[in-house]
Amino acid sequence: MKIVSYNVNGIKARLPRLIEYLDEAKPDIVCLQELKSAEEGLPLKEIEAAGYGGAWHGQKGFNGVAVLARGTQPVERQKGLAGDPEDEHSRYIECEVFGLVVASIYLPNGNPQPGPKFDYKLKWMERLNDRARALLAEERPAVLVGDYNVIPNDDDVFSVRAMADDALMQPESRERYRALLAQGWTDALRTRFPGGGVWTFWDYQAGAWQRDAGFRIDHLLLSPMAADRFTGAGVDKDYRGREKASDHAPTWVTIR
Repeated sequence: MKIVSYNVNGIKARLPRLIEYLDEAKPDIVCLQELKSAEEGLPLKEIEAAGYGGAWHGQKGFNGVAVLARGTQPVERQKGLAGDPEDEHSRYIECEVFGLVVASIYLPNGNPQPGPKFDYKLKWMERLNDRARALLAEERPAVLVGDYNVIPNDDDVFSVRAMADDALMQPESRERYRALLAQGWTDALRTRFPGGGVWTFWDYQAGAWQRDAGFRIDHLLLSPMAADRFTGAGVDKDYRGREKASDHAPTWVTIR
């Protein structure tokens, strides 16, 4: 079973690339981020025609997450995270599909830091950690998939110096990500490539793609019962180089 994290950076703008990916790679589950569309404007017919059911948590103009499943309809369990009743951002959706609990996550960027956006990021991560702890208590195979907007290690970025002041690499961001892993979650891509040097994102600016100046911010975390079934992980990098592509590449894990 192939489970994919794919920040599409605007589902309407990238719809041809998304349908192309679904048709060519035929993943079983795809967790989308940054839909940038209200739910009434989502291309549901096109997704269904490609053979996928979907659970959606849209928002006009920015954010937005979804879980797609090949040949079936994901069963929605939860939208959003507890702990902040005033938070209206569409950044979390959790579903049950193929016997798994799967969450699609679009974690706040947090720039500029320091400031209120960075404070929001850290508080959001604490709320995510609370939800992750509750999922582990269910003792189910679960996968937390998405754009975490955290560069966990120095070898997860093309240049430490270039990103040193970015919210993605601050000690507070990394500490909360490590706290999440310490609960018992397995970072699938890190497990497959322990030496780092694997990117999932390349900015549109300054020829980042052409220079391979990227970093790893898209993560797939496995609960112990899912990690027991782990068989592989990788990045479908070539899709980043296609015409009008997202700045993220599809990032995946396979489990039995």
